[in-house]
Amino acid sequence: MKSLLKIKPRLLMLLSLCVLSLNAFAMTLQEAKSQGYLGEQLNGYLGLVQNNPEAKAVMDDVNTKRRAHYETIAKKNNISASDVAKLAGEKAIAATDKGNFVQNAQGKWVKK
Repeated sequence: MKSLLKIKPRLLMLLSLCVLSLNAFAMTLQEAKSQGYLGEQLNGYLGLVQNNPEAKAVMDDVNTKRRAHYETIAKKNNISASDVAKLAGEKAIAATDKGNFVQNAQGKWVKK
């Protein structure tokens, strides 16, 4: 029991460091966009401009939330989720900061 008490604080400290280090390296959506990893697509979802595992994780998370939000809006208004997504894509591209990537009508990434 005494050795467990000695190990427990060390284990808690190690777990805390792991959590802190994960947060320190976690990329935000805005960072991913401003660093050129993610861009807004015409379909209302984020796209991966440059391959980066952290940016992809951010993209997957945001796109999952967007999909759920689009479906909720579509149900309330009796329209398709893809129509909601398209409108959201147009708004997201219009609201994208200068210098960040957006998808053009040909499907290519361009800096706004």
